[in-house]
Amino acid sequence: MSTLRGTPQESLRTLLALARTGADRHRIGQARYKFLTWCADADIPEVRTLATTVDRWWTEIAVFLDTGHSNAKSEGINRVIKLVARAAFGFRNATNQRLRTRCVTTRRARGHLRTAQL
Repeated sequence: MSTLRGTPQESLRTLLALARTGADRHRIGQARYKFLTWCADADIPEVRTLATTVDRWWTEIAVFLDTGHSNAKSEGINRVIKLVARAAFGFRNATNQRLRTRCVTTRRARGHLRTAQL
């Protein structure tokens, strides 16, 4: 096995840091190759699983690297909605349950939202 330097997280972060930098496909390809090679040389099952996951999602990751856009905000809001709905389960009035969900996800509330408050 070759001498491994750094961690797979560092290699992955280096790869993802190329978003919004205008890096060309060759540079992105080199970073991807370095990450996947590091993972293949590692004799750790979790690292190989990480490499498989990144490879499986490469189309979506490549779009993020090209555009710099992700759906993280909408995914976060959906998560909060599900938490609130779970906490409000059993409300007798469905209108109140919808109102509670809507109030939690408004712009003003989002900045101060803590999941412990739900």
